[in-house]
Amino acid sequence: MNKRYHLVTATSMGVRITPTERQPAGAGRGYTMQATSAESNVLNVPASLGMRTLVLTRFVQGSPIAAFIKGELGRRGIAFEGPDIPQGGPWGYRHQFNIADSGFGARGPRVHNDRAGEVGRTICAEDFDLERVFQRDGARIVHFSGLFAAMSPETGQLCLKLSEIARASGTRVSFDLNYRDSFWRGRETELRDIFSRIASRADILIGNEEDFQLALGIEGPEAGGRDLEGKIESFKAMIARAQEKYPDARVFATTLREVESANLHHWGAILRSGGEWHIEKPRPIPVLDRIGGGDSFVSGLLYGVLKDWVPEQCLRFGWATGAMAVTMLDDYASPADEEQVWDIWRGNARVKR
Repeated sequence: MNKRYHLVTATSMGVRITPTERQPAGAGRGYTMQATSAESNVLNVPASLGMRTLVLTRFVQGSPIAAFIKGELGRRGIAFEGPDIPQGGPWGYRHQFNIADSGFGARGPRVHNDRAGEVGRTICAEDFDLERVFQRDGARIVHFSGLFAAMSPETGQLCLKLSEIARASGTRVSFDLNYRDSFWRGRETELRDIFSRIASRADILIGNEEDFQLALGIEGPEAGGRDLEGKIESFKAMIARAQEKYPDARVFATTLREVESANLHHWGAILRSGGEWHIEKPRPIPVLDRIGGGDSFVSGLLYGVLKDWVPEQCLRFGWATGAMAVTMLDDYASPADEEQVWDIWRGNARVKR
């Protein structure tokens, strides 16, 4: 059947406020605000290039922040569904605030999450007509992030339910492990079980060395370090072990990043598909704001998968959309067209008139 949506995700929407002029958070006096979440960032490249995308979420009823988020999703061409939940007074629910500066030179970015009372932690399967979304409307890919899956027991169970109904309806499952220590503390056994079950249903598994090791218990290289090219074989061995444990997955991907300064990174990526390896060796990229580069890599990669491109094209496009995102103050890449992305991969920054 023809599926209405190319890409669907569940997420907790919030806002990021960023000091202007690349000042540190707490020192800068002027701030800009954007609507953001790791999962909605992944929808942005397909949405920018004309694909139909959908966010499943919750909003705070009557909140001006909720109105701002809805307006921003609409501007980005991303559809959304979800109930408006009564705030419950001044100390009730709200959308989370992410306070993050961009860093500069030797001063790295700092991020402060303010998530008390976050309405997105209460999202559950009963909020949505999942039979309509996945069986009557249809979706080609549903994407999960470990940030959302680990946010609360409710969101973890929602991701399990979504992965189950996706498999039953012929929707491919994409899972970016996105391990966060602060979300896992005291819940390691619970979350390892949830992550392993989602991974067992995944067609596409994405993560860095820390993600695969800490979220799924897959042996891999040590996090960090500056010899990325020298670690590629270790990364490949880690992904091969992941494939042995999760044989239903057909695509495995990880990014490679070395931070030389807040404004200069070395950026690469690895993809395994159909038993073959595809590698984008790290090369230097300029960085205006690093947040969202990883999400935008996933976004471009999934766009290529949805276009039925060969794996090498998918990897290159994802590399380029990740590199594009860090040239923007938004947390996501918004390409004007495919050519703009391919120009980034080719290193062509000449003016286009």
